[in-house]
Amino acid sequence: MPRIVPPTFQQLRLFDAVARHGSITRAAEEVNLTQPSVSMQVKRLEEKIGLPLTEQIGKTLHLTFAGAEVAKASHDILERLDELESALRDMHREVAGPLSVVVISSAKYFLPQLLGQFKRRFPRVKPRLQITNRETILARMAANADDIYIIGRWPEELSVTAVPFLENVITFVARPDHPLVGQKSIPLARIAQEEVIRREPGSGTRQAVDKLFNEAGVSLDALMEFDDSEAIKQGVISGLGIAYLSRHMLRLELAAGEVAELDVQGFPLRRRWFAVHPKGKRLSNAAQSFQDFLQNESARTMADSAG
Repeated sequence: MPRIVPPTFQQLRLFDAVARHGSITRAAEEVNLTQPSVSMQVKRLEEKIGLPLTEQIGKTLHLTFAGAEVAKASHDILERLDELESALRDMHREVAGPLSVVVISSAKYFLPQLLGQFKRRFPRVKPRLQITNRETILARMAANADDIYIIGRWPEELSVTAVPFLENVITFVARPDHPLVGQKSIPLARIAQEEVIRREPGSGTRQAVDKLFNEAGVSLDALMEFDDSEAIKQGVISGLGIAYLSRHMLRLELAAGEVAELDVQGFPLRRRWFAVHPKGKRLSNAAQSFQDFLQNESARTMADSAG
């Protein structure tokens, strides 16, 4: 067998992206290159290896056996280089470098602002923010794919370090002209008679609200379910029904009078946002500083509210 010409770092990085996404196009988007550029690099890598690495079956891109081996090696090499970079950066005690933060969709109304403030304080940090659903966050957390995850709750069987910061207040809202607006101490049983729009079964907010209703012996059926909080909010505004949502995402609509809070027994439901990472993970200076920043910002916000 002829000696393999060693791949370049760029080729390993691009092929790792292709293998993870199962798509040349999505890999190109991740690395900010054109699709032809990525395809050309994969072809050159195949020439160096001497074997085909991918095969197109229908509309789906698959890895060959050789491709799977190269993908595994690429991932291992890149991961080790990331660890080396992080370790060397820590030696310099500089808050800089990459910071990967993944947040639950409900947190998109405040987390980008906090991340922007952090970036202005530490301009050498290079943050990457992904907004997704609970299922994806848990999968990425299990794979240790990022630095910090922002979520309301997680399965107890996961071994994690969770640092609480901002309060997450869940409240029922309706259109201002809804008959329940203005009523005091509305029973949960009365709410259960309404057309309720709620999150998908895996949502942490839904689990907390369902637990409250179940403990009260009330069955809360839904008119419809959405996996996006913005869609639920728009459903309330358009009069499709009532919903329970975080106040973080309702600030503008409440101020504009597009929605109104309902005075429901047991609500508002007060929870916390958590900055989470797998237990035992060694945070970079950037990640540790961001976690500390979230805690300090939360303490400052609470002090301002009390004042």
